[in-house]
Amino acid sequence: MFQPMILTIAVSGYRSLRDVILPLGRLNIVTGANGAGKSSLYRAIRLLSEVAQGEAIASLAREGGLGSTLWAGPEKFSAGMKSGEQPVQGTVRTGPVSLRLGFADEDYGYAVDLGLPSPSKSMFARDPEIKAEAVWAGEALSRRNGFARRRGPHVGVLDQSGKSATVLTSLSPSDSMMTHAADPRNALELLVLRDRMRSWRFYDHLRSDLDAPVRRPQVGTRTPILSSDGRDLAAALQTIIEIGDAEGLSAAIDDAFPGSILEVRERDGYLEAMVRQQGLLRPLSVAELSDGTLRYLMLVAALLSPRPPPLLVLNEPETSLHPALIEPLGRLLLRSASRSQVIVVTHSQALAEALAETGEAVTFTLAKELGETIVLEDHVRPAWAWPER
Repeated sequence: MFQPMILTIAVSGYRSLRDVILPLGRLNIVTGANGAGKSSLYRAIRLLSEVAQGEAIASLAREGGLGSTLWAGPEKFSAGMKSGEQPVQGTVRTGPVSLRLGFADEDYGYAVDLGLPSPSKSMFARDPEIKAEAVWAGEALSRRNGFARRRGPHVGVLDQSGKSATVLTSLSPSDSMMTHAADPRNALELLVLRDRMRSWRFYDHLRSDLDAPVRRPQVGTRTPILSSDGRDLAAALQTIIEIGDAEGLSAAIDDAFPGSILEVRERDGYLEAMVRQQGLLRPLSVAELSDGTLRYLMLVAALLSPRPPPLLVLNEPETSLHPALIEPLGRLLLRSASRSQVIVVTHSQALAEALAETGEAVTFTLAKELGETIVLEDHVRPAWAWPER
């Protein structure tokens, strides 16, 4: 049974994403030239999920702090700037400096506004602050449908009578109401939405180099979700075999490597994946597999998870893959989209075209215009409103 599908993703002020609001489908393709903003969009969605895990501030710090991730251009472009009749220059700012992220699914919507702190002498004066948050019912926030709002340190939620009740008055600017105000009695909607966001899954660093942990036997425990770097591949594959779609797993291997058979071996509690190929007298261990073959096995384990997430986001899954594996990967992604909502960020035109040809995918081709990421397709812009500070 499908969990509610995300209808809209909104990003404002993050790197080159000055103002991007995307209408999503069940399978989504993000493509475009180098530097167009694909990776920024991927990181923005991941950052949004990290808000619900209390990790957004630390994540921004790893990127160099809020100041280094903010949109570097003018707040707005005049007609003269766009036509080239006048140089791009700063304009009179009408709003505060902010990085805003949000989404709306078939049930709820959520948005967060991160900004710079007030000037102080503290050595932590560059730590970003959460200025405003909101959770609402429906596609777009309005005065009538919000049931949880945060302004500064204050958080209010609707009580059973429909009146706003203050539940927090001194929430730290580094903490989200999603982690501190979610309550099964007073704020059940926040709790449900937080758990959904925490179950989003991201893959962009499946290591297959010679020193990758996946190339060594790992202690085996039941693993319904492949780790972000793929180190527990053997355990994840065996979990699919025992409690997941074992036939689908065999079919995915045969589709990519005809006649090959996957094996998982156990020795003293350690598991190791093996591939038996036609013409060879013994199976090959993961230590012997090529980068592309190993990476494909990790993608299979991620996409056939016995615990499919509501949202699965992959950044450049085609990396290290031979061109002959692009079509099998496309079929694997289509299969995954029957169980989860999927966003694929890709450099591969062949993969984008293979998915688009099915008629089941929504495509976003990103490009740069005056340093700003734009979407070339003429999608209908979803209704959207940001929470007030």
